Order: sequence, then C-alpha cells, then structure tokens
Amino acid sequence: MTSAVPGPDGRLRCPWALSTEDYVTYHDEEWGRPLHGDDALFERLSLEAFQSGLSWLTILRRREGFRTAFDGFKIASVATFTDADKERLLADAGIIRNRAKIDATLANARLLADWPAGELDTLIWSYAPDAAKRPVPRTIADIPAVSDESTALSKALKKRGLRFIGPTTAYALMQACGLVDDHLSDCVARGKA
Repeated sequence: MTSAVPGPDGRLRCPWALSTEDYVTYHDEEWGRPLHGDDALFERLSLEAFQSGLSWLTILRRREGFRTAFDGFKIASVATFTDADKERLLADAGIIRNRAKIDATLANARLLADWPAGELDTLIWSYAPDAAKRPVPRTIADIPAVSDESTALSKALKKRGLRFIGPTTAYALMQACGLVDDHLSDCVARGKA
C-alpha cells in the first residue's frame, strides 16, 4: 500500500509521478484535469491507444513528435491522410511505429470526421461517474485499472466503430482527461480541476 510521497519540493504526490521531471510536470499540470473538445479528446484517445503495452513516459516524451506527425490531432486533417501519409508515419522515428495503432488512429479519425461537432466530447463525458459517489483513493491499491464506466465507455465507442479502445485504455483516458480524479487523498494535485 503506497500512499502519496514527498516530491523534490517536499509536497506530497502520487508515487508514480516522481520517477522523472516529465512525470512531475504531467502529474501536476495535466493528469486528472478536465479536458474537453473533440480534437483534444481524439489526441488523448489516440495516445492512450499508442501507449497500450508501453510505458506512458515513452508516449509523453514523444508527444510533440506525435502532434507533428498527426497534424496536431485535428480530426478533419487526419481523416484525409492517404496511404502515403501512412507510410510516412511508419517511417517516423519520432512516434511509435506500430502499424495496427497507426491504422486504428487513421480509421478513428475518418469515422469521427463524420460525427457532428461536439459529439465525441459529449459521448465520452456522459460516462463520467458521480464524483460524490466515488471513494477517494488513499493508496495506489485503491485505484482500479478498469471500472463499470470505463467498460461501458469502451463498449459504446466500439459500437460506434472506434478501434483500439478496451476498458483499461478507456479508464486511462478517463483518468487523463479528468472524468475521474485518481490523485491520492493527500496528493497536492487532488481536486485541482
């Protein structure tokens, strides 16, 4: 049972955030903060899919490369990517060159480009659990890898045709985008949304 631990500045943080300065910044400024907007959520959805099977730090350190390669994750732009763009992505050392994940990102963009503006945001946020009914995690052991809501969100996204979004990836998305606040009870970033 690991509870919050002091960081370099002496303030208590979630233990996972202290292994690198990149994590400290991400933890303190982004993770668990509400994120809205179809393009912003498409970026997180895509990056969470690329992270599957890898360390989040690997993705975080390549995020700017991903943003450049995928034109800022603008859905309308990525939806127009051609086979030549796919080959460019497969050769881009600044990203994770996984064919299945690249294919899923391009397919998801093409699908989402046909959705009305705001629909992805509305759909994802409709699965945010009631914060008042969720216990505040005191230790890392209190944080689940999946939830009923992430399982339902995964099913809803898959039913609509999106790829590479299982319940664990959906829960990581929910954590990253602030649908849930899984900062530990004594973490300095808890409730900073």
